[in-house]
Amino acid sequence: MHLLKDFGIVALRSVTLFPLLLATTLFMGRRSIGELPVFDFLIILSLGSIVGADIADPDIRHLPTAFAIVFIGLLQKTVAILVIRYRKFGRLITFEPTVMIYKGKLVAKHLRKYKYSIDNILQMLREQEIFDVASVHLAVLEANGKLSVLKTGSTMPVTAPQLGLAPQQPETAYPVIIEGKLQYDTLQQLHISEQQLYEQLRQRGVLAQDVFLAVCQDISSLNITLCEESVELPPVKH
Repeated sequence: MHLLKDFGIVALRSVTLFPLLLATTLFMGRRSIGELPVFDFLIILSLGSIVGADIADPDIRHLPTAFAIVFIGLLQKTVAILVIRYRKFGRLITFEPTVMIYKGKLVAKHLRKYKYSIDNILQMLREQEIFDVASVHLAVLEANGKLSVLKTGSTMPVTAPQLGLAPQQPETAYPVIIEGKLQYDTLQQLHISEQQLYEQLRQRGVLAQDVFLAVCQDISSLNITLCEESVELPPVKH
């Protein structure tokens, strides 16, 4: 009998809490579920923890849980208003946009600072159907963890039918050096010898161990990012 009572309490709390949680989330606005900046992520995490604990444990008092949900919703709404009104406050509670690629080259110091690997960035580019770092003019890591990409002018999307041309196979650049290490299997598949690669590096006055990332479609299209490369980056802000 006691077990059935607990089941009934759990069912009743589910029926009452989920409409309240839905109403609170809708009140908080689309931004809280669409982009999930840091603060909003913590809000959603807190709401989930509170609701889950209340539903699963009949011993937890129900009304304080309901009050906590409403209070957290009001807190999120207040912070959202403050972020809009006070720019400095908004910058304190979230991450600054960070330039990860500029003029076809990775910004190595930013990757290290924010603990992103080369593979992470290349994957994020592929998710946007970009397979050549050299075709990126600017890539910015946003506060929500997404990568915003601006292609170079020469690679802006223009369809073949617009130009009256037959569609061509898109070209892809592959990493041949990652953090100073040669990718021998990639070189073999691209039919590039080590001597050819070292000759290209020599002509540019670069040592392999100083290369953060080198990609190419063939040996003539080698694009190199150095581990320590001083580049004046554009001032990207919130």
